[in-house]
Amino acid sequence: MALPGRRNRRDSARRRGAALTPRNRNETAGTRANPLRPYCAAARPRPLQQPMGCRLPPRCPPSPGAMAAATSCRRAALGGLSVGAVSGRAVTTAFFLSNRKMELSSGKLARFADGAAVVQLGDTAVMVTAVSKTKPSASQFMPLVVDYRQKAAAAGRIPTNYLRRELGTTDKEILTSRVIGRLQLFYWQYFKISHRILCNLLAVDGVNDPDVLAINGASAALALSDIPWNGPVGAVRVGVVDGETVINPTRKQMSSSTLNLVVAAAPQNQVVMLEATAENILQQDFCHAIKVGVKQTQHIIQGIQQLVKERGVVKRTVQKLFVAPEEIVECISRDEAINKIRLETEEQLKEKFPEAEPYEIMESFNTVSKDIFRNLILNEYRRCDGRDLTSLRDIKCEVNMFKMLHGSALFQRGQTQVLCTVTFDSIESSVKSDLISTAVRYVHLWMFFFPPYATNEIGKVTGVNRRELGHGALAERALKPVIPQDFPFTIRVTSEVLESNGSSSMASACGGSLALMDAGVPVSSAVAGVAVGLVTKYNLEGRDLEDYRLLTDILGIEDYYGDMDFKMAGTSKGVTALQVDLKLPGIPIKIIMEAIQQATAAKREILQIMNETLAKPRPNRKESGPVVETIHVPLSKRLRFLGPGAYNLKKLQAKTGVTLSQLDEETYSMFAPTPSAMHEAREFIGELCKDDQEVNLEFGAVYTATITEIRDSGVMVKLYPNMTPVLLHNSQLDQRKIKHPSALGLEVGQEIQVKYFGRDPTDGRMRLSRKVLQSPATTVLKTLTDKNSIVLGGTAPESSTSSQ
Repeated sequence: MALPGRRNRRDSARRRGAALTPRNRNETAGTRANPLRPYCAAARPRPLQQPMGCRLPPRCPPSPGAMAAATSCRRAALGGLSVGAVSGRAVTTAFFLSNRKMELSSGKLARFADGAAVVQLGDTAVMVTAVSKTKPSASQFMPLVVDYRQKAAAAGRIPTNYLRRELGTTDKEILTSRVIGRLQLFYWQYFKISHRILCNLLAVDGVNDPDVLAINGASAALALSDIPWNGPVGAVRVGVVDGETVINPTRKQMSSSTLNLVVAAAPQNQVVMLEATAENILQQDFCHAIKVGVKQTQHIIQGIQQLVKERGVVKRTVQKLFVAPEEIVECISRDEAINKIRLETEEQLKEKFPEAEPYEIMESFNTVSKDIFRNLILNEYRRCDGRDLTSLRDIKCEVNMFKMLHGSALFQRGQTQVLCTVTFDSIESSVKSDLISTAVRYVHLWMFFFPPYATNEIGKVTGVNRRELGHGALAERALKPVIPQDFPFTIRVTSEVLESNGSSSMASACGGSLALMDAGVPVSSAVAGVAVGLVTKYNLEGRDLEDYRLLTDILGIEDYYGDMDFKMAGTSKGVTALQVDLKLPGIPIKIIMEAIQQATAAKREILQIMNETLAKPRPNRKESGPVVETIHVPLSKRLRFLGPGAYNLKKLQAKTGVTLSQLDEETYSMFAPTPSAMHEAREFIGELCKDDQEVNLEFGAVYTATITEIRDSGVMVKLYPNMTPVLLHNSQLDQRKIKHPSALGLEVGQEIQVKYFGRDPTDGRMRLSRKVLQSPATTVLKTLTDKNSIVLGGTAPESSTSSQ
């Protein structure tokens, strides 16, 4: 299948992905054309354009001679090609490192990549994919790109920036990518082929660091691919805790470890890489740690070699043209064949019709290919993958993919695979709209990611693009009506497309519905979505629709060669979202009605399959999910609770991850990411607010206070031994205006008499004054030792009062 020429290929590659024509003029020198990108990306045919640097004359139909030659040469070849399913099977191996289980798996996720592996230690899991081009580049340097990305959803949190999505690359991600990039030393010296390794953090348990897992995942992904290299390698982290060597220590153990050593080794105990931070560790201990680490890496290497053996991986020969590995779907090999036919046809037509313009030859081939594809559907009711017009592709669903995630689901429909996750956070994490669109909180957030490996591409992983925003918005519209408005958390649903061949947005709606129910969100009903296509026999001149066929659950190629992309999502009772893209000037409403009926029937069938996996929301949220509680803090304890400058709240958040928001004067809402964090926060707050067994003080009484500290603003005093010191301000020390307590000769340990005026009703602070006892006016002083005696007038002598 060939695509029309383009005036600006860089722009078109970014917007659509030119898969079957060269993405640039160097494709014949080694860039593999990817057949999935144009139709998986829901591309639409553009008006015919001339290659860059040429002026395009007015459009004219292809010459009859070129059309006839293309038809006669290639009709048979195109007619017999078909789409198959992903071959291969999922394999898993597990081994123990110092009595801790590590698991390697492949063949289940991201199967369009040349190599993919998932590494799991505890409840921390990392998926790594490897994709390469097929021919050497002109660069003298190793064209290896490594991206390590940490997603907030993996930790059960929502990003705290304004957009609530992952933005730039962090220092941690860059440094980890550089460590993984050292694997390039194991490539053949002559292997100058561009390739990319992408590490995606799926789940993190807060116990096991994912960086070393990413190194092992990259090694496994490369070993399981057909990319030639001299691996595999294995990597471990080594720590020394209380004099004992620990392999892959937990984060708590690392806090007390005197060594942080990362060891990577090859078979036969060959050291590949060392990176260490130590606290003046002895040389013999350091050498011992290296030896222990290298020995442990051999278990990882053996596990990778076992996976390679079970998968029967065959490495490509660099000198030969690329041959698609068995794991990749047959649609890639089919469209590679079509691309080869296109190139051959163009050469033959150029020789036969030297006077023809290049765009005429290219358009001729495109027209023939499109006609053959459409005629098979219109005349023979045949689709390229063997289905009838109303059949769905095979659907598989899984939920609860990783225990640490609040909710997760994997939705597979044919060659489209989507991993959806649900994350809960506090209401304060919701996105607040700007002033232009009024002050509204968006508590339901949807993020859609379409990485390049989903279509076996080597593309840049940048910020969100318009296509991702659009697909995410469509899936969000499909699910928003079934989510309760009074849910006590902000919900962030992420949808990551792992494989794509048509309708990834509707697959995201299905996967998102399952993930929400897996997370325990009380949705009113499950949601499913499907895309319906249209192939017509349409007379553009007379705008006459002569014949048409509706296709249920379209492939990418059917979207590309078809006339309509009709996406509909809803529940068993109705529709929640609809989006229709047409390539025709217009179609009768009858076809729209038929498309709705056909989509409704398909939607019910999808819902039945989804219900077999999870029919209704879980009654309770997972144990790893967040907790919300309210606490009551009396005004008298608010200052102690908050601390100066809200220091105690900041300390609480840094220590436990718990955030507080004030509901009224004495009530606060606490959000904790886990129940254990909430328990720790309650203990912390209880310690702050515990009673000091305060003595009942009498309003207006005079007490003896002991100075415990002298400050610039006053003195800190205590009225009884176990009392928390309070500030007696300079303004209340003397009737004269003073700038420092030293002006009165006050010293620490000195006893002074003060008058008690109760507590401030706004902040609960104790109000004391020494100044009023110096007033010449008549003052009523009540001595506590003899409550019946009252001193009238003047200032009471210092010895006439005592503290209770």
